Amino acid sequence: MNQHATNANRDTTTLGGGCFWCLEAVYDLVEGVKDVVSGYSGGKTPNPSYEQVCTGRTGHAEVVQVTFDPSVISFREILEIFFTIHDPTTLNRQGADVGTQYRSVIFYHSEAQKKIAEDVIAELEASNAVKNPVVTQVSPLDTFYRAEDYHQEYFAQHSRQPYCRAVISPKVAKFQKHYADKLKLSVDL
Repeated sequence: MNQHATNANRDTTTLGGGCFWCLEAVYDLVEGVKDVVSGYSGGKTPNPSYEQVCTGRTGHAEVVQVTFDPSVISFREILEIFFTIHDPTTLNRQGADVGTQYRSVIFYHSEAQKKIAEDVIAELEASNAVKNPVVTQVSPLDTFYRAEDYHQEYFAQHSRQPYCRAVISPKVAKFQKHYADKLKLSVDL
């Protein structure tokens, strides 16, 4: 399912920054985000399963596809959050999650998104906010495969699990601290 901008109040991007549960948990809280779907992109195996992606042999990254209202939150702001909640300087890993499936990647949906992504990365590196070079890939979206249903809204359903408490909760807290003005005021139904 490839989603591209279809009208003025909807745009879509696909991001990988470690475990998709982490990204989904944060973007679910962002004002202006309409939908977040966990999935796989960037590989060669059609319709991969989670088990296949975990081997690192399919070439896919765990990603989230974020649909948002650009009149409420810009693509640039989506990326600023992205670079705050994961480490874009570690190649093929986030914390204890290691492998190409956990790489930092922006799968852009338009040339405009590509330009903004490249600009944000250049600004991040120029600001000295990161001590090491940014290794985030900027690639065109080819195909997005929705992950299995049990991965969708994982943190919302399993927030007490040890992984969720140890890894995802701190990322959610970091987002809430740095972007309190971007928190949803209500739950979208």
